[in-house]
Amino acid sequence: MVPGGARRRAQSANVRIDAATNEALNQLAESMGITAGRVVALAVRSLLQERMGEELRAPLTSDETSWLDADFG
Repeated sequence: MVPGGARRRAQSANVRIDAATNEALNQLAESMGITAGRVVALAVRSLLQERMGEELRAPLTSDETSWLDADFG
């Protein structure tokens, strides 16, 4: 959904994967009751969230620490 409640039309793309991954993808989609494309979308979202978590766990840089310690008052 996009703002205002309108639906966005899905765009299509081809991705090359090996036969074993394709079989696993299709089995997973069937077991979840969703399309293979939706499984891929969920997997990508999960990986992006994992990466974001890793970035957030990283130590702050000196610039970030200075900004957080700044007196704005």
